[in-house]
Amino acid sequence: MSEQLTLNDLLESVGRANASCLTSVTELQPAAGPHASVAPAKFAAAGSKVGAYAYETRYEDGKPHDVVLIDSKQSQNNRVEDGLRAAFTDGHEVLQRLPRILVTYPNGGQAVEYSDLDLPHRVFDGHIRAGTIDGTPTTQTEAYRRVRDAHPGNALALLETSPVSLVLGSWDSSRAARQGRWRSILVGEIIGYCERPAAPVLKGGARVDPHGMRIELNGAALKALAERQRDELTAKTFDKAVKEGNSAKADKRVTSSMVGLGGIPPTLEALAGVACRRIVRSHVLSFAALRQIRFSKGADGDAACRALLAALALAGLARSDAELVLRANCDLVEAGPTVLTLHERAGRSRTFAPLSADDADALLAAALDHAEHQAGIAWNGVALRVTGDPAIGAGAVDDDSAAS
Repeated sequence: MSEQLTLNDLLESVGRANASCLTSVTELQPAAGPHASVAPAKFAAAGSKVGAYAYETRYEDGKPHDVVLIDSKQSQNNRVEDGLRAAFTDGHEVLQRLPRILVTYPNGGQAVEYSDLDLPHRVFDGHIRAGTIDGTPTTQTEAYRRVRDAHPGNALALLETSPVSLVLGSWDSSRAARQGRWRSILVGEIIGYCERPAAPVLKGGARVDPHGMRIELNGAALKALAERQRDELTAKTFDKAVKEGNSAKADKRVTSSMVGLGGIPPTLEALAGVACRRIVRSHVLSFAALRQIRFSKGADGDAACRALLAALALAGLARSDAELVLRANCDLVEAGPTVLTLHERAGRSRTFAPLSADDADALLAAALDHAEHQAGIAWNGVALRVTGDPAIGAGAVDDDSAAS
């Protein structure tokens, strides 16, 4: 039976250069069985209306093989954030103490909040920088300046304000000078071993309207329908309906498909799933990267801070691994236990028992208690509250056409 990973293992790994990383590897398979296909991550592709899958070459048993990227490194980190956010929302005793930055926008009499667990650039996100703290622009406050001025030689301000930005990476890319660039100490992906097709393979799609496969309205009726739903339709859909209504002759009826009425005949218009002979989820927690960060707490205190970050990463990873929710038509299950391996120097390694969420939580609680006593670290929940710029709050357009 494999031994359990302990706080002492983390402290030894982040304190001295005797371990490079901890890896977590899990064999997965389609929930419906090996005969089922999966829907990999889809990416925009120049000249393609349907997008594309990302195929790469990886080695297995010393031989090159085609693989498809089922979930990217960025997506896997987002899922770690989702796990931490859910635990925070559920009132987890330790994770509720996680320092965060909150941005608040008014929304119809109610407040909408986003934290560094939601915002894409985490602590350096534009929503944070454009806001105010107690009436002062965020970037002009001493508390936020300390965060932006943090560096590998002293990252204490980040640890006490937005530790997730150290765990999952962040980049102050818009700053004129002294840009903070923090690589993620935790990276992961899911890949599927498959045969790369010579050309994109498409699947069929259709929509059935029980009232009629084609529902036609005159121009005035279509415009009136669009006007009644104006506040609910995207700008692109509304404009298209009005344009069709205006262009219709008095005696001509036009389709109302743009507002979701009528059916769609079966067509090959989307990328088909991919059959994989093997699916692997893997993560790397880099102790070497953690050892490059200091917190002005002395050797033992800095090790305690690094171990705390490592434990936070594992708490998020345990939750992410337990919730295999990727996307539609990509339901996966674990085909075997997760293999947790500590990679030491000179090719040596140690294998540990898989970490459940409860195991990881106990490790995080121990690491936080140790950091409090050894380095004086105090996690007390929200560190900074930012009021969002009202113009930005009112300027959101939730419309695919805006993104394009």
